[in-house]
Amino acid sequence: MKSQELRQAWIDFFVGKQHVLLPPASLVPHEMSTTLFTIAGMEQFVPVFLGEQPPPAPRAVTVQRCLRVAGAKSDIESVGRTGRHGTFLEMLGNFSFGDYYKSEAIRWAWEFVTGVLRLDRDRLYVTVHLGDDEAERIWTSEVGLDASRISRFDEENFWTMGATGPCGPSTEIFYDIGAAHASGPEDTGPNRGDRFLEIWNIVFQQHNRTADGTLCDLPRKSIDTGAGLERMLAVCNGVASMYETDLFTDLVAAQPAFGKTSLERGECRARQNIIADHARAATFL
Repeated sequence: MKSQELRQAWIDFFVGKQHVLLPPASLVPHEMSTTLFTIAGMEQFVPVFLGEQPPPAPRAVTVQRCLRVAGAKSDIESVGRTGRHGTFLEMLGNFSFGDYYKSEAIRWAWEFVTGVLRLDRDRLYVTVHLGDDEAERIWTSEVGLDASRISRFDEENFWTMGATGPCGPSTEIFYDIGAAHASGPEDTGPNRGDRFLEIWNIVFQQHNRTADGTLCDLPRKSIDTGAGLERMLAVCNGVASMYETDLFTDLVAAQPAFGKTSLERGECRARQNIIADHARAATFL
């Protein structure tokens, strides 16, 4: 599958679920922002979640370019050295602003990964927040996922963009890329190592965290999905690294033409990946 095919499949699927396709926000936020660059698909909708602006539509779908170079959402030290991290990413998003909630968001996520992408169900695992019995019930009773494939976490399944603002519990879908990529014998499930790759994150936006850490209810419960195009594309193509997809292969392949290197093969490839990632980011900036 090519990257443009995946983007279009995402858009077509959610437009078919009565979502309105909205343009992405600028990579460099125009208005007052707590971030230097746009780091998440939900960032342009923060005033909507907070009730400061009306929703642009009850349901929305976006493909948002993001750049993460600092802060809690940045994995900059791992960029290029793993097959799953980059500074620049395209976030596939579907949003509900007080319209549908947990049941539809979870069922549609499963429908997309198993029905549209036809990913192997036996390699899909799920996490939910420690206290979210409802999400686990939906996964088991409505989707039919065996409870043994569901793990519960605390902070790992509570998403917030920063110290303050909209936040809430989340549920994530992971794909088992194979035992060969396990970090060790303990790598037997999500969030335990490199074997299980997160490909989908559904945030149940229901709180606003204030400066003193208090969690207040948002005016409406909303859905905020983030699915990384790069990771999902790698899984769809049966490769363990996003740098082996059409988003990066030409950028990596072109580099040997610029000169020779005496670096070890692994270090050389890591640096090529880093250059490819940074070149892609600079292009969109």
